[in-house]
Amino acid sequence: MNEVLRRPARRSHATIKEVAELAGVSQMTVSRVLNRRETVKESTRVKVEEAIRELNYRPNLLARGLAGGKSLFIGLVFHNPSNTYLGELLVGALQACRDEGHHLVIEDFTSEDISQHGPAFVERLGGAGLDGVIVAPPISEDDSILDALAAAQIVTVLIAPKDVSKTDISVSIDDAKAAEEMTEHVLEHGHRRIGFIRGPDNQSSSRRRFRGFKAAMARHGIAVDEGYVAQGDYTYRSGMLAAEAILALPERPTAIFASNDGMAAGVVASAQRLGIKVPDDLSVVGFDDTMFATAIWPQLTTVRQPIADMAAESVHLLSRHLRAHEPGADSDDAASEMERNAVLDVEIVNRGSLRRI
Repeated sequence: MNEVLRRPARRSHATIKEVAELAGVSQMTVSRVLNRRETVKESTRVKVEEAIRELNYRPNLLARGLAGGKSLFIGLVFHNPSNTYLGELLVGALQACRDEGHHLVIEDFTSEDISQHGPAFVERLGGAGLDGVIVAPPISEDDSILDALAAAQIVTVLIAPKDVSKTDISVSIDDAKAAEEMTEHVLEHGHRRIGFIRGPDNQSSSRRRFRGFKAAMARHGIAVDEGYVAQGDYTYRSGMLAAEAILALPERPTAIFASNDGMAAGVVASAQRLGIKVPDDLSVVGFDDTMFATAIWPQLTTVRQPIADMAAESVHLLSRHLRAHEPGADSDDAASEMERNAVLDVEIVNRGSLRRI
């Protein structure tokens, strides 16, 4: 008779119960170790961690959140024409959620959604069991959405809001100051005929960056030539079209400051198409330091906005706020809750698109 070979049954992943039995503790104690609770004795923590390693236990984040009460469901609400900006935003938020053991729920609002279905989307967010939401620009400036979130009593962190002083919890940079510093940097390189490509007028970041540009020019007694100012919408194509209009002037500027990297990359493309060499004939600078800045040649001199760090800080602020309002929250949580409006630093990154004249 032929023998029937049987495969051994595939072993499932170790459970929290098995970890508890091996360590000789309760399942709740294992949960506390996984959630880094301070109430576990060091000797007990060591036993639990040894059991986790021996069993190669992989904690289920959802179960961990239900048992330990630490994991949060955080919504990220966005709609932005710059895919590179969104990429940085998602990387930062996902990394911070992973570090803290939270879950990220992503919602993309289109312009039509905002104008026609905003309250319905907010109602859906409110019914999704989210602990709080992070709202990215330009949604973070939409009063109807923000009012609906407030009415639904959803804890909200705004990235780059219109007015930090009127915002409960936020993360931002000083756009005007950053643009002013970049304009000073271009002026220090000997340029006086400087063009500027604005972002969309409905975004306060665009208005603030233009204001910073004008302030630096005025400080040097240089009038802003309206012919050197063109309208864009933060997309690559809008940068190309704006540059074409500026570069068609009888006397071209020697430098163009585009208020984001996508548009700056479009300026470089238009210049090259017209036979204008960057930076020999035209210097170009941008804002954000996204993937565009290093994906083109020459690489862009730009303002480094810490987009990923802003998203990560939003997660941390939301987490601290919610912990501070838990029953029995300690004094450290309450103290950290006082820092609710973070303003992160920027820096100018020099690359090959700006030359001294």
